[in-house]
Amino acid sequence: MRELTIGDQQVRVRATPLALLFYRQEFKADLFGDLVKMQHLANDPSQIDSVAILQLIWAMAKADAYGKQFPSFMEWVGSLDSIDFSDQSFLMTVLEEAADGFFRSKSKQAFQQRSK
Repeated sequence: MRELTIGDQQVRVRATPLALLFYRQEFKADLFGDLVKMQHLANDPSQIDSVAILQLIWAMAKADAYGKQFPSFMEWVGSLDSIDFSDQSFLMTVLEEAADGFFRSKSKQAFQQRSK
């Protein structure tokens, strides 16, 4: 679990299997597959897909809040005042949480190597 600051909000994110399910249900796509496509962000931030990052954060935040009411993606994004995508530490925190939760041992190391 990690905490992110988005605008003036603290958002807790947790990369769990529930995040995979929530992502699929909301976006009709595979989180793991989309995450693999994001591996290059550390090397080339110009390729950022800001909506994909927000979708990843939303799914992990919803997983962290399991058992509690959580807004739809559109409502959640609408509640954000601002977000600083130029903050490399912010993006790396998101990707590190995903790597820690969805990749284990050697595959995690390989993912982290490719994203550096």
